[in-house]
Amino acid sequence: MRVFVTGATGHIGSAVVPELLSAGHEVVGLARSETSAAALKALGAEARFGDLDDLDGLREAATSADGVIHLAFKHDAMVAGDYASAVEADLAALRAFHEALAGTGKPFVGTSGTGVLSHASGRTATEDVVLAPGPGLLARAAAENLAIDFAESAIRSSVVRLPPTVHSALDRHGFVPMLIATARATGVSGHLGDGANRWPAVHTLDAARVYRLALEQAPAGSRLHAVGDEGVPFRQIAEAIGRQLDVPVAAIPSDQAEAHFGFLAAVVPLDNPTSGERTRRLLGWQPAHPGLLADLDLGHYFG
Repeated sequence: MRVFVTGATGHIGSAVVPELLSAGHEVVGLARSETSAAALKALGAEARFGDLDDLDGLREAATSADGVIHLAFKHDAMVAGDYASAVEADLAALRAFHEALAGTGKPFVGTSGTGVLSHASGRTATEDVVLAPGPGLLARAAAENLAIDFAESAIRSSVVRLPPTVHSALDRHGFVPMLIATARATGVSGHLGDGANRWPAVHTLDAARVYRLALEQAPAGSRLHAVGDEGVPFRQIAEAIGRQLDVPVAAIPSDQAEAHFGFLAAVVPLDNPTSGERTRRLLGWQPAHPGLLADLDLGHYFG
C-alpha cells in the first residue's frame, strides 16, 4: 500500500514510518524542510514538501495514495498558548482529506488523545466513549468526531487515541521530557495533591504498530486506544524522575502549580485511566515494550 503520512519525522512518525516500511508498504512523508526530507529518504521513504496549511497539497497527496495516516498537529502553537488556531488548522486539514478520499473506500487513520476522556470521570474510559467538542482539551474532540464521520462517505476511517505519555528514546519534546526539564530547573520533582491521579502511557514502538494495524484492518468508524499502561499514578512518575535526577519529590501547592509546571499545569492534575482492551482484541495487538516506569528506570531520558 502507498501511504501518505503527515508528521512523518515527528516523535510518533519516526516510529510509524519504519513500521510501515518493514511491513512492505511504500511511504510518502510530509516534510517541511530539507532536513526532514533527508531523514525520510534515509529511511527509504519518499518526501513531499509542504505543511498543514498547504491544503491543495494535502488533497493531492491523499488522492495519489492508497491510504493516509495523519499525525501532524501544530504543537508549537499549542505550547505557545494558541491552542484554538492549532485545532482549527487540524480541522481544515481533515476537511481537505475528506474531499480527496470521499467515495474511495481508502483507509484514513487520524490522531486524538485520551486526555479528552478525563472529562468522562468516575470510571476507566473505553473506546466507546464519545465526547462533544467543548473548551480546553475538549476542543480536539471536534477533529476526532469529524474523522470518524468520514466513514459515512465511504472512507475506512479510524482514530488512534494516544495517551499523554508516549515514551521511548525517540521522545524528545513530549510531556515526560518537559516534566524532567521542570524538575531539573526547580530542583523538585513535583506532583499536585497526593499525586494519585493516573496517566495512561504507551511505548512509541507499540503505538506505531497500532497505527499500522489500523491502516491495514480497522473497520470504518473505529476509535482505537494505543494504551499500554492503563493508569500510572502521577506520584510514581514524579518519584521515578526524582530518583534519576537525585532531587526531592514534593507536593506542589495548587496556587503554585502554574509557577512550577508552566504550560503543564493544565495537564498534570488529569485523572485519565484508560482501557485499550477492545483495541487489543480488534487488532490482535499486544504491547511488547517496557511500560512507562520501567522505561524511565532505563535512564535514557536523563543522559
